Amino acid sequence: MSAALEDAQDFRQALPALLGQAPAPDARLLAGWIDTPLGGMVALADDTHLHLLEFADPARLGAGLRRAARHARAAIGCGRTAVTDRAQAQLSAYFSGRCAGFELPLALSGTPFQNRVWQDLQQIPAGRTISYAELARRIGRPTAIRAVARANGANPFAVVIPCHRVIGSDGALTGYGGGLWRKQALIAHESTHFAA
Repeated sequence: MSAALEDAQDFRQALPALLGQAPAPDARLLAGWIDTPLGGMVALADDTHLHLLEFADPARLGAGLRRAARHARAAIGCGRTAVTDRAQAQLSAYFSGRCAGFELPLALSGTPFQNRVWQDLQQIPAGRTISYAELARRIGRPTAIRAVARANGANPFAVVIPCHRVIGSDGALTGYGGGLWRKQALIAHESTHFAA
């Protein structure tokens, strides 16, 4: 399975293959579809936290779902929670240009270093970009540029933790799990709607 999923029905049909097993009917973690202008996203949430928000590209999505389930020590089912609905409402406000920020309860599941990078990413204002080298300096690890890039790549919360705001030192768009075209579109969207 390599093509992007087109809609919620595609996602429901693909979920067993993505998980490597049938979805659990009584699961605590529920995977739900969210439509956005840049394609479908999948939110994995329980009653209190968002555990994953990823564009619906099967190669990355399957690994992210399985990793989140292992970390939460919970099975995954298909469905939505109030946290999913909250994420959808905030994504809608973001993509319509009404609100640049997100206030969602995130279940950060990275290493201490990754969590530090992800927390710092959330401090980059919408409409701005910084380099990987600058991000490494900001977290007090100026020689850890590659580690910062890997932490960016492991970000489980697309758009919400704005790893798309990090670019190469020469200004080039580099690496984005959702595809460089989405990174470019997100940066352009924020420049138009949220730049100070």
